[in-house]
Amino acid sequence: MKQYPLSRYLYIFYSSVFLVSIINVFIDNETINYILGILAIIMLIVSFPLATRLFKILGGSFLLIGGCLFLSTEQSFLILPSLLTSNLSLLTLLAMLPWMNSIVRSGRFDRNMNLLMKVNVSDLGKLYPRSSVTTHILAAFLNLSAATISQDVLKNTLAPFSKEIRNSFITTASLRGYSLALLWSPLEIMVAVSIFATGVEYVTLLPWLILMAVVAFLLDAVFGHFYYRKYKFKAVSNSNQPVINKKKIMKKMAQFIIALILFLTLVILFGNLFDLNFILTVTIIIFPFAFIWSLLMKRRRSFWTIGWNNWKSTTNRMQNFLVLFISLSLFSSSLGDTSFLEMIQKPLSYLSDYPVVILFLLQFLFVFFSMFGIHPIATVGILTGVITPLLEVMNPVSIALVLITGSVATFTVGTYGLLVTLTAMGTEQSPFRITLRNMPFALGMGVIGTLVAYLLL
Repeated sequence: MKQYPLSRYLYIFYSSVFLVSIINVFIDNETINYILGILAIIMLIVSFPLATRLFKILGGSFLLIGGCLFLSTEQSFLILPSLLTSNLSLLTLLAMLPWMNSIVRSGRFDRNMNLLMKVNVSDLGKLYPRSSVTTHILAAFLNLSAATISQDVLKNTLAPFSKEIRNSFITTASLRGYSLALLWSPLEIMVAVSIFATGVEYVTLLPWLILMAVVAFLLDAVFGHFYYRKYKFKAVSNSNQPVINKKKIMKKMAQFIIALILFLTLVILFGNLFDLNFILTVTIIIFPFAFIWSLLMKRRRSFWTIGWNNWKSTTNRMQNFLVLFISLSLFSSSLGDTSFLEMIQKPLSYLSDYPVVILFLLQFLFVFFSMFGIHPIATVGILTGVITPLLEVMNPVSIALVLITGSVATFTVGTYGLLVTLTAMGTEQSPFRITLRNMPFALGMGVIGTLVAYLLL
């Protein structure tokens, strides 16, 4: 992504718009919403030159198609700004996520958990479920950085093994453990996007998402145990074993899990108590929750230092998502005002007696598009015309589960995706090899998601 001197201060502009958008959720003032639309246009103009080539293509495509659809409605150009604000809540959530990442880092939970990953294991079969679950727990709060932290630890731990074995282990254990956490995490943007698209409540989806995550984890852990157990660690003397305080680390892990459960509980309680939607609830709770957590741990200073720099840097680099989400707003809003949805409804009616085919097709499209570098958020945008009429004839919970499992599965096989690309760079292997190695897992997740969704129809 290109960098310009002024881009260091974009966080001031972006965060100001996000703050106003949160305030307007409660005020619900049409004039303020229109002003936000004008500011969204300015953000799009500023962000487009700074976005990567892929997101310029995606954003440009949505703007072009959305613009043509808007012209076909023969509406006044004056209402155009009001059509660009529908996804500001998602962008605001993205801007707040670094604060949760920062509290985990300032509390050194990531370091303590990774110590447990590499102590007292005799073979890779025993290490596999441990490394997968460690990545899983970290990813619930740390998101992408959890995978890179886990991979760095595994590279050192697996140094005695050949590069082929090491790469195979890292690209399965870390990527799969990471993706399974995103399946149910309230901090995962694809969970928020799927809820936003279907209108289903998070508390309704959570038990099914956890069930699918547990089933997929157990199946993958069994595979990893039997597949990698033939690779033994050489006997290591006690003097070379890392010295750890198990009691201290277990205490840290207990604190981390309790905090995660408390966060989930607060999201559900506040959402129901104040009748707030999922995205807004998570956005509002993240910062005060992280700050109070830092006070209880007596890590306030490090939290502010890490958090401020992390938040400022991340917000300054939001151009890709700004281009995608704002352009997607125009596409989605314009699509809803045309007769195009009726054209889509007709062919879908022929498949109404075969809902399992529709569910499998949606899963397949996520994986297929991801192999060409299309982000799952963009896939949801592309499928907007299909999803909307389906919600009228199928259980929205089933659609939401398919969207979440389909999108999350792409993180392990998206050849040009960020996670696969970073893993390929870190392990010095082809991203196509990573895609091929994780394809059975991605397809397996799709099958699990589709079967659960079908049972809920």
